Amino acid sequence: MPEHKLNSLLQRLELKEFKLNSLLEVTTAINENFSIDKLLKIYEYILREQLGITKLALFNNDTDKWVTLLRYGAKGLAKKISVEEDLLHIKEITVIESSSNQALNSFNIVIPVFHKEHPLAFLLIGDLQEAEATATSSTVNNMPFIQTLTNIIMVAIENKRFANKSIAQELTNKELEVAAQMQAMLLPSSLPSNNRIEVGALYESLQLIGGDYYDFIQLNNEEYVFCIADVSGKGIPAAMLMSNFQANLRANVKYNHNQLSMEDLVIELNKNVNYAAQGEKFITFFFAYYNCTTRVLKYVNAGHNHPILFNGSKTEDLSTGCIGLGMFEEIPKIEVGETIIEPNSILICFTDGLVELENTEGEQFETERLIKIVSENHHLKINDLNKLIFLELDRFKGDLKYLDDTAILSCRFF
Repeated sequence: MPEHKLNSLLQRLELKEFKLNSLLEVTTAINENFSIDKLLKIYEYILREQLGITKLALFNNDTDKWVTLLRYGAKGLAKKISVEEDLLHIKEITVIESSSNQALNSFNIVIPVFHKEHPLAFLLIGDLQEAEATATSSTVNNMPFIQTLTNIIMVAIENKRFANKSIAQELTNKELEVAAQMQAMLLPSSLPSNNRIEVGALYESLQLIGGDYYDFIQLNNEEYVFCIADVSGKGIPAAMLMSNFQANLRANVKYNHNQLSMEDLVIELNKNVNYAAQGEKFITFFFAYYNCTTRVLKYVNAGHNHPILFNGSKTEDLSTGCIGLGMFEEIPKIEVGETIIEPNSILICFTDGLVELENTEGEQFETERLIKIVSENHHLKINDLNKLIFLELDRFKGDLKYLDDTAILSCRFF
């Protein structure tokens, strides 16, 4: 065999061995769970030191945002290139001959990297004339190998990001589950059912934790206080504010109910909400006091949906009160409502998620439907009545989801 053919064969074998060793090095690093930085260092070493590529810019799609993942020998050029405008249309290895973008013209070749139809990266290579003098073989001939190598690296990086996001999401979900359990502990664990009063509640949270809240506190054998509230907004911020509100409410009721009037209680709670929310959120709130002996119900409605009192043969909206808590530093005017409760009356307190629930035609559930359900099923036990109301909500919305937290607190007065 002539010597030049032998040398050519040896060079090809050397090149194949180099490529196999490079791929082996990269796959080993991936299997050993190397960091993204270490993977990129191995990748850069192969291209720069072993293939002699002296000018490079690697753009990567990171959560639908294109970033420069690696660059050298191209100082300042990567910032002048827009992937969306200059590269996204390129589907195969392309020689750059002429572009309106001068920064792009400073490179010689574009190598696109796709995973199925999803673009993962675009690799720009420049200064090929210098590279040809030092490369193991012709850089141009190595383009398919470089594309394969880049694809492996990019898929590995994409998988690591996905795994990291999955772990972070799992941790977040566990934290939310704990938060949901803690929030559930803020709601009363048992509600009275005796010969004087029967109370029941249901709560459908849009997320794991929500911003609706209800409470029922027995002061003594004769007196009860109860409330329902709704924080503007949803999710964690609303839940945190509501937890703070619940703590302040219970502290005031427990330690000051003999000294504080209902007006003073609302003023104090308004201060607490302003301090905690810093003007970014507010709370609608219905608070009531009931004496079983006198049958007097006193209440303040602070901008909340009007609870409905089915008092004998008449229906009454409990609307007297003031604006929502946290809307202003000082509440301009507070009125206390008062009504006498007739035997076997029912009070339905609810949040706006109930009456504002929409069906597939865009209609809202509204108060009239709620009144009709309660009027026709007045005889049911309170817990059964609440379940029926939520069953009707499910029927009304059809396949749609709840759009807001939804809570209901119902009382029957014997």
